[in-house]
Amino acid sequence: MDLGIAGRTALVCAASKGLGRGCAEALAREGVAVTICARTEATVRQAAAEIGAATGREVRWVACDITTPQGRAAVLAACPQPDILVNNAGGPPPGDFREWDRDTWIRALDANMLTPIELIKATIDGMIERKFGRIVNITSSAVKAPIDVLGLSNGARSGLTGFIAGLARKVARQGVTINNILPGSFDTDRLRSNMVLRAKAADKPVEDIARAAQQANPSGRFGTPSEFGALCAYLCSTHAGYITGQNLLIDGGAFPGTF
Repeated sequence: MDLGIAGRTALVCAASKGLGRGCAEALAREGVAVTICARTEATVRQAAAEIGAATGREVRWVACDITTPQGRAAVLAACPQPDILVNNAGGPPPGDFREWDRDTWIRALDANMLTPIELIKATIDGMIERKFGRIVNITSSAVKAPIDVLGLSNGARSGLTGFIAGLARKVARQGVTINNILPGSFDTDRLRSNMVLRAKAADKPVEDIARAAQQANPSGRFGTPSEFGALCAYLCSTHAGYITGQNLLIDGGAFPGTF
């Protein structure tokens, strides 16, 4: 299927690895001019080169902390008028809410709620003027099924979800769609590091913890970044113009509800 977005421009955040990289690569394969960002220069530069080699497209990169005003200014200087914006940032750490002070909460809100809103504010008017825009926010399955130890993520990402629900309906007539993708367990560095922590806590081999987690999923496995990227690319396509304000769960069937 031709997604109809060749020649468009995209800004993909936190895209040096994992789900962000899956999105960047999927968009580049469709002929989109992609700019990626991440914190570590060597990592993001290498990712851009590898995505470019795999897709035959030049991928621009910016090394920055997207959660800071300086970081956002840097990426917007490199890609000032994207047609496609993919918001992504690493999730805050797990823990007990009794241990989180105001600064901890503000860091979580900055990364997982306020930064996406700031990037949307900086780019959406240009999308409206061009009568085309696609904004995809990578959130978490925890928005739909909260995880008790991930209270920081539950709160910050749910706040973003509520904001998007209103904004998406205001801009749909101008050809701009805004959707959220809610990933479950995907084979990423973050999942592997969490598995290591769980294995240490349970005094079990990491392989046993990972195998049990996979078998607990109806699919019997973890998702892949390329699968996630394919969904993102479709939401950014010309075919998805009637999909907006939605929270799309991609978790192998882990969520047991009907709705």
